Amino acid sequence: MKHLVTLFLSVLVLPVSALAEPELFEGAPEAPPGYEDHLKAQGAVLSGKVAMVKEPESVPDTVTFYDDVEYAEHDGTALSMDIFVPKGTVKPTTTLVFIHGGGWSGGKKEDYLYYNLKFAELGYVSASVQYRLSPANRFPAAVQDVNSAIAWLRKNADTYHIDVNNIAAIGGSAGGHLALMAGYAQDPELASLEGGDSSVQAIGNFYGVVDCTVPVAQEAYQVNDFIGESYEDAANKYEQASPIHHLDKTDPPTLTFHGTIDELVPIAQADVLHAKLDELGIANYYDRIEGWPHSMDVTQPINDRCRYILERFLAKHLPLPGDGK
Repeated sequence: MKHLVTLFLSVLVLPVSALAEPELFEGAPEAPPGYEDHLKAQGAVLSGKVAMVKEPESVPDTVTFYDDVEYAEHDGTALSMDIFVPKGTVKPTTTLVFIHGGGWSGGKKEDYLYYNLKFAELGYVSASVQYRLSPANRFPAAVQDVNSAIAWLRKNADTYHIDVNNIAAIGGSAGGHLALMAGYAQDPELASLEGGDSSVQAIGNFYGVVDCTVPVAQEAYQVNDFIGESYEDAANKYEQASPIHHLDKTDPPTLTFHGTIDELVPIAQADVLHAKLDELGIANYYDRIEGWPHSMDVTQPINDRCRYILERFLAKHLPLPGDGK
């Protein structure tokens, strides 16, 4: 989460559109009143007016922690994940794969420790994955790595009590983009380099990039570094790297959280995604949070809301053993 705090206190202002969806939100903690722009939101954080999520100091005794488990080696880089299994787990269990953000060029798997522990304490198996970063590693490296990690978890399901039919990909920012790609993109060029089934049965998207082909994405240096070429020279790659261009009606249920004053990924990206999901008849839920910026869930009140809704989404679509659908 420390990396997300840095992103929260970051740059750029971009515009917007409208859309909304209720359903799993009944009883959710209300989002506090938002702000006119991201600078005012940052000011509220810096002045202590908004409580921030506190980093866990240790793994609780109720969770078994498997640290730095290697799942692949690509281009001489050993890739690992952290896995959290509730103690006493014996049945195959719904598994959540968390994917960190950082503009595809930064961040680390430990950034999602808070979520890993919260959900492991609820009874989920939870993993947080490392992937190759840009600009040293261009698209599709990160996408292939996430797919490799999911496929590896399936191959090692017995060891970690993973329910191979109940896996969710969840991520924020660049991690949200990679979670969407894991869920929607069946392109063989993007598949796990080691083979295996990398499908997921649900997606949790926190303010992720949806379409790299729109002008604001074409001009963003983070997207340019991720792809490795300009849009003019590689329009096909920008399309291939865009989750929305892979969507079809067989894709999994999707939950999105996005703030209306997001200064890095415009709210219009989430608006367009959910309009398309509606059009295709895919179960989807969209929490469009008024007056909150990028990385908004590093604040405690927004995090409380997001976790409540995410828990209900998972209970509906990927229930824990014995809970039923």
